Amino acid sequence: MGMYHNRPHVQDLRAMKKRGEKISMLYVSTHDEAAAAAAAGIHMLSIEGKVFDAQMREAAGDCFVQVGLPYGGWGSFQGRPLATAEDYLRAAFHYAALGGDAYYCSASYDIQKTLADNHIPVVGHIGLIPSYISWTGWRAVGRSASEAEALWKHTQMLEKIGVFGAELEVVPDRVAKYLSENSSVLMLGMGAGKYADAQYLFTEDVCGYGVNHKPRHGKVYAELGPKLKAIQDERIAAFKAFKADVDKGGYPGPEHSVPIKDEEFDAFLKSVKG
Repeated sequence: MGMYHNRPHVQDLRAMKKRGEKISMLYVSTHDEAAAAAAAGIHMLSIEGKVFDAQMREAAGDCFVQVGLPYGGWGSFQGRPLATAEDYLRAAFHYAALGGDAYYCSASYDIQKTLADNHIPVVGHIGLIPSYISWTGWRAVGRSASEAEALWKHTQMLEKIGVFGAELEVVPDRVAKYLSENSSVLMLGMGAGKYADAQYLFTEDVCGYGVNHKPRHGKVYAELGPKLKAIQDERIAAFKAFKADVDKGGYPGPEHSVPIKDEEFDAFLKSVKG
């Protein structure tokens, strides 16, 4: 991945926020999903480090890619959990060489600050944070005055240490509006209402093939689930037919084999048998 490309930079996203332009964002996990998002003109992609490689970067085209570096037991790099600032730095520099544009990190402030101090674009997390779920449970965060104030203080701290963006997840819309309008942090809203700087959804929710709980903020734009199931059923049927053909000796037939002239084969046998 070269230095020169047409995808947006951090300053471009900040300019969009300043102008009030909405940013579209998707979580993708396959090359096909990334390529489809690029073809559709999606601004930002979230791709976990475990699936981000040179081919994924190429598939993502001109999309700004946030590479996910999940905290602790939620993720790892080179076979070990991400736990220390050095772990995160090593991972971020590795993915930067592959063409990552920013790096999701929900670890402690000191780790996030270390990344930012090393000129690494950092995306934090505000609201419902899956890796901290033992503290809140799976619920909206910020519906009480005290929780909303805690979200604001968290936002202020992220801004202070140099974090440029944050996933804003399952937060009341009016709270999200206040955070977005009163902070330079780029708010990547997922279930945070229409006032967040970006609208962020998982591909499986957009395309209708999610197998887990459908979130309240999810919206299906295409029912691909039944089609993908039909394709999988046909794939299994084809594999079964192949196995049955092999079992009974029907495959391969003469038309699938490479012939050799009789005189050449006879010469071969004479040569090897002496």
